[in-house]
Amino acid sequence: MKKFPAPPFNEETAKLKVQMAEDAWNTKNPVEVSKAYTPDSEWRNRTQFINGRQEIVDFLTEKWNNERHYKLKKELWGFRENRMAVRFEYEFQDKNDQWFRAYGNELWEFDENGLMKKRFASINDMKIDEHERKLT
Repeated sequence: MKKFPAPPFNEETAKLKVQMAEDAWNTKNPVEVSKAYTPDSEWRNRTQFINGRQEIVDFLTEKWNNERHYKLKKELWGFRENRMAVRFEYEFQDKNDQWFRAYGNELWEFDENGLMKKRFASINDMKIDEHERKLT
């Protein structure tokens, strides 16, 4: 399976890959999102370690069940050959109606087919009031 654009990336294709990831995550469709990753993809998400597409689907299903009104924005920070550094922020409302903005950085590594084989994310949450939202 191929997921274009594939490495080696240039600035245009790296930005496109980041936008495609942002668009996919904003669908909140775990199965579709998982198709961008290798079958044996390795993740570190905060302190959680996730391996393979099924664990990705399970993780994202739980995430989006708990993070209502989820909205994400990603930005390319750098790239080289088959790797990227991405900055992101997202907002969500938890089950207690508290709003949050999460800030983070991801390191991505892709295989030759353009599927992500490694995703390491560091994320911090900040409580916000609804009127402070900026991603709508």
